[in-house]
Amino acid sequence: MESAEVGKARHVLELGPGTGAFTEAILDSMPHGSSYLGIELNETFVTQLKTRFPSMNFHIAGAQEFDFASYLADREPFDVIVSGLPWTAFPRGLQEAILGNVLPHLREGGRFATFAYYGFHRLPSGQRFRGLLHDLLPGVETSRVVWGNVPPAFVYVARK
Repeated sequence: MESAEVGKARHVLELGPGTGAFTEAILDSMPHGSSYLGIELNETFVTQLKTRFPSMNFHIAGAQEFDFASYLADREPFDVIVSGLPWTAFPRGLQEAILGNVLPHLREGGRFATFAYYGFHRLPSGQRFRGLLHDLLPGVETSRVVWGNVPPAFVYVARK
């Protein structure tokens, strides 16, 4: 959460919180008074997340279809977007649809962070995603590979 600068964020979006592994780290890193939105497709996960993290806001939806404009009508844009989505499993059209719906709601200077599994980033879908990130958010950086993770992973971090 350090490279995503969650500790400085007033408004955080998490794409695909799943069972809450990153969500817990986000909650621990967010400053007091910050707000959070988690977008998750799996209804069972959302029910569990709402119970486990009652102070956080979760919605059942696909990130490519969620109405961020309505949600943000009386709120500031997101300072940080953290994604646990399996980008390399998505076809190009879905990658583009999600990023096209989400990134316009990241404030100028805000950060987008997502992890990738080492090796999978070399697949055509992984290369396509990396290229798309570089096209949409100049200055994409990668963290060091965490070899102790199974499978090994790294983080893409970009600033808008």
